[in-house]
Amino acid sequence: MLENQRREQNENWENQVHGLTLKLEHLQKENNQLQKLFHEKSNVNEDIRQEVARLSGENSIIPELKQQVSELQRQKQDLEAHVEVQSREIAEKTDQITNNLQKKIEEEQSQCMHLKQQAEELETDRTELHGRVEELQEQNQQLLKQHLAESEAKTRLSQEASQLTADNMDFEEQLDKKDRLIKKLQSQIKSLEKSERAKSASSPAIPKDYLGMLECKREDETRLIQNIILDLKPRGVVVNMIPGLAAYIIYMCIRHSDYLNDGTKLKSLMNGVITGVKAVIKDHQKDFETLSFWLSNTNHLINCLKQYSGEEEFMKQNTPRQNNNCLKNFDLSEHRQILSDLAIHIYHRFLTVMEKTLTPMIVPGMLEHESLQGVFSMKPPGFRQRSASAPPGAEAHTITSVLQMLSSFHGTMTQHGMEAGLLRQAVKQLFFLTGAVTLNNVLLRKDLCSCRKGMQIRCNISYLEEWLKEQGLGASSAMDTLKPLSQAAWLLQVNKSTDEDAKDIADNCTELNPVQIIKILNSYTPIDAFEKRVTSSFVRKVQAQLQDHEGSNQLMLDTQYRFQVTFPFCPSPQALELLQVPSSLHLGFLTRL
Repeated sequence: MLENQRREQNENWENQVHGLTLKLEHLQKENNQLQKLFHEKSNVNEDIRQEVARLSGENSIIPELKQQVSELQRQKQDLEAHVEVQSREIAEKTDQITNNLQKKIEEEQSQCMHLKQQAEELETDRTELHGRVEELQEQNQQLLKQHLAESEAKTRLSQEASQLTADNMDFEEQLDKKDRLIKKLQSQIKSLEKSERAKSASSPAIPKDYLGMLECKREDETRLIQNIILDLKPRGVVVNMIPGLAAYIIYMCIRHSDYLNDGTKLKSLMNGVITGVKAVIKDHQKDFETLSFWLSNTNHLINCLKQYSGEEEFMKQNTPRQNNNCLKNFDLSEHRQILSDLAIHIYHRFLTVMEKTLTPMIVPGMLEHESLQGVFSMKPPGFRQRSASAPPGAEAHTITSVLQMLSSFHGTMTQHGMEAGLLRQAVKQLFFLTGAVTLNNVLLRKDLCSCRKGMQIRCNISYLEEWLKEQGLGASSAMDTLKPLSQAAWLLQVNKSTDEDAKDIADNCTELNPVQIIKILNSYTPIDAFEKRVTSSFVRKVQAQLQDHEGSNQLMLDTQYRFQVTFPFCPSPQALELLQVPSSLHLGFLTRL
């Protein structure tokens, strides 16, 4: 019992102790809170004290601020009075300005009415003038048609005159050839009569069957080279020779060395021939006839060495008798290559001489000489006639001069028996030079960029084309080299105003690059009332059309450009066994076998 009571009493005490412990903790928390509140009140009191000190300081400046406020109010009153005075002045000035503006507006309205009346009168006058301009344009077009008809008639007359002149020249050449042939035949008749008399005096001999060879003794090789190459003149004695005779004689001597199987003699002869031709070309670098003669004969000799080489590809057109004339023992392909290189060198020298002769004639003949007389008579204002600057007494070149020079070149090449393919290449190079020099001058000179010059250029191109046909060269590619010039002439004549015109120019001027087309358009110079200037907006339209065009951007053509020359194989139908060496060549030391 006591233990139970004691246990209960202990538990009560423990509960009380626990309760007191909780109260103590709670009191401690409250104490802490009170301490925090005390600190906060202390801080607030400090803030209040500081605020009171600040307000006390501000109260000390309030009298000053009141004084400033009163001063500002006084200034405000002064400003309001001043503004009121200025407002009255501005109102008065505004009324005055408004009155002045009203008066000016009324005056301008009256002037506008007067100007409108004048504009209506001017519009009436302009309509009348426009009608008169249209009538004058119709009259001008009729006059232009008449001029063109007269020009065509004069062109036909000039063509007929040039044709008659060319025919007369041909007849004169034929007469000269016939005279030379008569003299040749007379000399042959005399020689035959002498030989017949000699034969009749001696015993009759059995006719000899020749082998198409010429024997040249070793000690006579120098004389052969001297007489057949170094001393041979294209003029005079060569006129009576068949084309390529010098090449045939040289080959017949070469064949005899091959027939004897004498390699040393053959090599010596070939080297002598090549050295001799080189020496002649070096000594006559500016002699057109000598260069033409040896270009033709060198080409003939190359063809002979191919035709009688024994190679099947070169023997297809040979006769059985010609096949017997083939080389038997030696291959001369290396010498053929040396001769081909020499022929190329001669060809370029040959072209240089022709170009130096023809070039001074091109600009006067193609551009400056008025081949379309009567179509237009006016000159561009401010431009001088450059051809008039030629020295007094100098020959004025015309398109006829150019054609005559071309005919002279062609006649000489034909007389020397130049192979047709090689002749066509030379003519093509001359036509390229003519087109390039002419086009370059059109690009550089504004006085040549007009519709009239375009007509003149196209007329002269037609003369050149007709010349090709007369010479039997119509199928050659020479006219293709004149396409840029022909398109430039077309560009000078075509309309240049609408979008369709710009498209036509881009589509048709395929041989001209964009730089050249734009240059011609910018240089175009109207010379009469029928032509119009090319506007900058139209030039921009053409440039837009040409954006996708590819090609060179160079303005000028290279007049020094040379087409690659080729020497096509052309077998000769000449029977070597029938050839006789003319006595005029002084080759009596050769023995015909």
